[in-house]
Amino acid sequence: MYPHFQNRENLALRDAVEVMVACHDSFVADRIVQFSGGWEMINQKVKSYFKNINITRNPSALENNGELSEMFELLRLIYQGYKTNPDLWTPVINGLVRQRGDIEGIPRQFLNHMTGGLDNVVVDIGIMGEFSKNPLLFVLGAKDLPNRNKEKLADEIIIDAMKLIYDEYCNQEVSEENKKCI
Repeated sequence: MYPHFQNRENLALRDAVEVMVACHDSFVADRIVQFSGGWEMINQKVKSYFKNINITRNPSALENNGELSEMFELLRLIYQGYKTNPDLWTPVINGLVRQRGDIEGIPRQFLNHMTGGLDNVVVDIGIMGEFSKNPLLFVLGAKDLPNRNKEKLADEIIIDAMKLIYDEYCNQEVSEENKKCI
């Protein structure tokens, strides 16, 4: 996704943040966290705002967790930050925009999201729609699932929910000239 960054000795922080989000790059995430004070300090800072969110160096660790309501509030703050200070938040938003999780029936330019999860957990967080036209923020998740590598029902339900979110976005009461849904 970022061939022009291969074999580089360093990246600007804004580029590293974009790569971290867009590519789920745990190596770049670790470097950013170390630059920012380390995992313990980052978790303390996160917990000062969101008491149930915990992140670790290992993206597959079961200790990575959070409540959907807090994840939604985090997404809302990121989106609000982007609206008021786009220069600061552009790397995070660019990372969401560059995700490659196309869903049939949802135009790619309207689906700005990040998927994640483990064998028994699924999460999808993002922004549906045009940023300047009342987009819908969403956080979807499920836990205690059967092994997702074998059982795809939970992932299919998440996709169906995203299609419903897209339908809701299209049906918002906006003027016809602002309606861009197909």
